Amino acid sequence: MTDPVPLSSIVLRPALAEDAEWIAELRADVLRADLERLGRYDQKRVRQRFRDAFEPAYTRIIVVDAADVGSVALRPDGDASWLEHLYIDASHQGRGVGSRVLEMILDDDGLYRLNVLQGSPARSLYERHGFVIDSQDDVDVFMTRERTGRAVAHPRRPLS
Repeated sequence: MTDPVPLSSIVLRPALAEDAEWIAELRADVLRADLERLGRYDQKRVRQRFRDAFEPAYTRIIVVDAADVGSVALRPDGDASWLEHLYIDASHQGRGVGSRVLEMILDDDGLYRLNVLQGSPARSLYERHGFVIDSQDDVDVFMTRERTGRAVAHPRRPLS
């Protein structure tokens, strides 16, 4: 890990419709190496898939020292929530930002699902936060974090 970001300097702000384009660009940058490795990178499709799925009401912008550096979304789906669009600018990856964001948004009483690309280093982040593999194919790994029922040991900020 490079220089960790002080936890107090990481905040989440509500996403706005105007955030869609820079998040689409961030997504393309963050996913490019994994998608190329998997033979799936398409510079237009990677951005359009985000635009088609973007829901500002479920999305938060990750802010470090007053600069927007990433995004995260929790989309409700029945009794679970899908963790989606966790993208962090390369300048802040490996500095504890992703872990802190997950600590802020995941509740021990919640049921969470996500999918991550095969071979992505993000998978280890999710595993450290209690996600386990449900299923996988040549491209995607689907993971779940079950309710733990433990008391919350650190402060969290809900997305709502």
